[in-house]
Amino acid sequence: MLKDRILFDISLKELNSWRVGGKAKNFYICSDKRMLSQNLKDKNFKLPILFIGLGSNTLFRDGGFKGTIIAMHKGLNDISTDDNSFYAEAGVSCSKLAKYVAKLGYKNSAFLAGIPGTLGGALSMNAGCYGFETWDFVEKVLTIDQSGVEHIRKRQDFAISYRHVENKKNNTEFFIAAWLKFDKGNKDDAELAIKVLLEKRKEAQPLNWPTAGSTFRNPEGYFAAKLIEECGLKGFQVGGAQVSEKHANFIINKGNATAADIENLILQIQKEVFKQKKIKLVTEIRIIGEQLDS
Repeated sequence: MLKDRILFDISLKELNSWRVGGKAKNFYICSDKRMLSQNLKDKNFKLPILFIGLGSNTLFRDGGFKGTIIAMHKGLNDISTDDNSFYAEAGVSCSKLAKYVAKLGYKNSAFLAGIPGTLGGALSMNAGCYGFETWDFVEKVLTIDQSGVEHIRKRQDFAISYRHVENKKNNTEFFIAAWLKFDKGNKDDAELAIKVLLEKRKEAQPLNWPTAGSTFRNPEGYFAAKLIEECGLKGFQVGGAQVSEKHANFIINKGNATAADIENLILQIQKEVFKQKKIKLVTEIRIIGEQLDS
């Protein structure tokens, strides 16, 4: 089947929410954990390996990715519950998980609906918004290493902080599922909380443009968007990439942006904020791949 084949020289533009980037040398659509494990054991994937979900929070450079990109969201999408523990695979969208939890009458999942990606990505960076973070609710995770061996890891096996998660043993393992726990609540209240959050997000964020979500982490004691706006950078543009007029921590693709435009704009923002505020902005998005030779 097509989804179990390794494809070659696949355009990255349709695989990320910024709609930019070169080509993936190898591309694999993960159908299930068994097939993924077997391919890893057989060393069928060209290194390095990168797992992606919906391609949000990622900037693929114009020179492409020379290893193997493994797409999770089309295969690893099982979700289930046992009492108040929820099992979800890495390809499940955060929005789907939020609604699933709320529908069963458990609370505090609404923030997940505001994360434009999959659970795998949310686990890898401790994604969060509106006062909650993914790992606030994680009991344990299922990982897979580059040899195709699965591991169950407890929460305490990781060093967890703001937008950062690190395996304490420094193992090269990838998240493929998690068990999360939510407190019992009221179904109507939980579903209303999601509705309110999505409306708030729609009002505050430039969702009608290609964007990757928040570009920068909030420095301790500050909001990145406010710093950028105070530096007069709302609407500032490099090529086809622009600082959103609606939310200054979002960079939008006006239609013809290259990855280089976006990366150069990021650097310009960091330079100007440091010049005016003496604060270093750290990217929340990850920058992947090769730059084109000039």
